[in-house]
Amino acid sequence: MPTILFTNNDISIEVAEGTSILEAALDNGVNLNSDCDSNGICGSCLVWIDDGMDSLSKVYPEEEDLLLQLDNYISDKSRLSCQAYVHGDIVVTIPQ
Repeated sequence: MPTILFTNNDISIEVAEGTSILEAALDNGVNLNSDCDSNGICGSCLVWIDDGMDSLSKVYPEEEDLLLQLDNYISDKSRLSCQAYVHGDIVVTIPQ
């Protein structure tokens, strides 16, 4: 099973493959916003992927368009946690 390490609070979570980062966070008490109920339209669930970007589902154009509009976007590091599905181990930081 893939593992997600949330660096903000040093929590490591094993998840079923195909679980979204947001779902894993919320199911395990990690504080992560989602103002649009996981529809990928608000950007409030943005996270930075410190390691394992290749272990996530691909970025679709709609997600990329929204990411580019966000102030805390970092190229090649940012994902919407509601749209990023885990397929291997990753390390995640939640911007403050």
